[in-house]
Order: sequence, then C-alpha cells, then structure tokens
Amino acid sequence: MPNNIADLYNQVINEHRKYPRNKGLIEGYKTLHLKNPSCGDDVTVQMKIENGVIVDVRHDGSGCVICCSSASVMSEVLKGKTVEEASQIIDDFYELIKGNMPKDEDRLEDAIVYLNIHNFPPRAKCATLAWRAAGALLVDDEGEDADE
Repeated sequence: MPNNIADLYNQVINEHRKYPRNKGLIEGYKTLHLKNPSCGDDVTVQMKIENGVIVDVRHDGSGCVICCSSASVMSEVLKGKTVEEASQIIDDFYELIKGNMPKDEDRLEDAIVYLNIHNFPPRAKCATLAWRAAGALLVDDEGEDADE
C-alpha cells in the first residue's frame, strides 16, 4: 500500500482515538460489556433500535488505539442502518480483519482503514471487540462482563 494511503488510514484511526464519536452511555439502551483480558481492552456498546433501524450506537471503555478508534468508527458506520444491513457490514468487517476483501468494501465506510490489521494477528481482537458487542446486540444478546 502506498505511504499516502497508509498515512491517511493512520490519520483516521488517530482522529477517532483522540476525538471519539458517540462516546458515552445512555440509560435504557440495549447494552453489552466485553473485555479482552489478554491485552486489557474493555468496551461497552449500546444500541437503540426502532422498527428494525439502528437509531443510535454508543460506546465507552478503555484500551489501545485500535480498540478505541474501532469502537468510534463502528458507532458511526452502523448508525442509521437496518439490523440486516448492520449484520452484513459486521460480517464484511470480520472478512477485512481476516485479510479478505469484503463483498462490499464501500459499505464499510471508514472501517476500511483497518485493512492491514491481519498483518498483526494479536490486534485482530482489539479491532473487533466493539464490533462483536454490536453484533451480539443485534441478536438481542445483552449482558455484562463477558470476556472475549
């Protein structure tokens, strides 16, 4: 990948880490808390779904740059999508993290910046932690303190 693209991707990741979107929890939303004990990432994801559409996605937690920026990106990408669209986007994101080009890379929006995470296998859990929580919430799996 040319340096200018890699630099752009790094800028997006750092921007979401420094200035996270949709951070902070709201009472009454579907909530799931996941931890990655191997590296210390800890994230809570919340969703408000009305009539099959994700009207809000929130997150809070602590961890590495990859984990925290990915939670912010996820919250922006999934907001406003139908549950079905969000499920497909999450599947595409998992393919991206495995090093495979997803069926529809455009629908990943800014999440495409994690394209090269597969080159750093220990970081895959960091990148997917918030996405795993979001996917579980889409199928009504709420809870606290689950370890990934």
